[in-house]
Amino acid sequence: MDMPINTFKHRLHSGEAQIGLWLGLADAYCAELAANAGFDWLLIDGEHAPNDLRGMLGQLQAVAPYPSHPVIRPVIGDTALIKQVLDIGVQTLLVPMVESAEQARALVKAIHYPPTGVRGVGSALARASRWNSIAGYLDKADEQMCLLVQIESREGLANLDAIAAVEGVDGVFIGPADLSASMGHRGNPGHPEVQAAIEDAIARIRSAGKAAGILSADQALARRYIELGAAFVAVGVDTTVLMRGLQSLAAAFKDSPAPASAAGAIY
Repeated sequence: MDMPINTFKHRLHSGEAQIGLWLGLADAYCAELAANAGFDWLLIDGEHAPNDLRGMLGQLQAVAPYPSHPVIRPVIGDTALIKQVLDIGVQTLLVPMVESAEQARALVKAIHYPPTGVRGVGSALARASRWNSIAGYLDKADEQMCLLVQIESREGLANLDAIAAVEGVDGVFIGPADLSASMGHRGNPGHPEVQAAIEDAIARIRSAGKAAGILSADQALARRYIELGAAFVAVGVDTTVLMRGLQSLAAAFKDSPAPASAAGAIY
């Protein structure tokens, strides 16, 4: 059996934005539905959605036959937790609340096997190695790992250049929700100060030779970020897509107001 190639990682620097969707429904059937829709990547959210390790595994298995690349966001960048997530087969991680180069370097070590890193060696138990059916997995795995770090605070912005310079960090993702709150504009990611910070961050990330990413359900903003060179952009969240569809359908038959526009929305 051949080593799975991380196509998402290889396309990050192609110049073409990869379009993604956030998965918060925590359900394998829904994840497969999203994969069938044709998104380039799907973020399985372990930070804010009710996903546990088995639930993430089920979603990885559900999207495996499709071209959509799965990305997992763990609840925290903990070395032991990362080890478990990698062993169930994910090759790309998006780690929240990264605020220093030291933290980024620790994450690089967490996703690589010794002697480069500290990832625990348990490949005989791991779906990632197809239970040791992939010849030379331990020698090939590191090359296919992709680390995306999430900047979402004033401190993270202040240390952005140092974080982006860390070898082994493939991309830097800007988190508009927490960033806007950190900057004193909670719930208002469209505030001019927040937008200026985001645009500056995208430029700095690109200048460092790394891929920039972001999430925005506001189509105009999402397109703006793509124009600025963001390489991986999530354009919606499954919970929001479903809720707005349900609200619109109910409103059409109950003489109720249609749901408010998503303009300016993060999710």
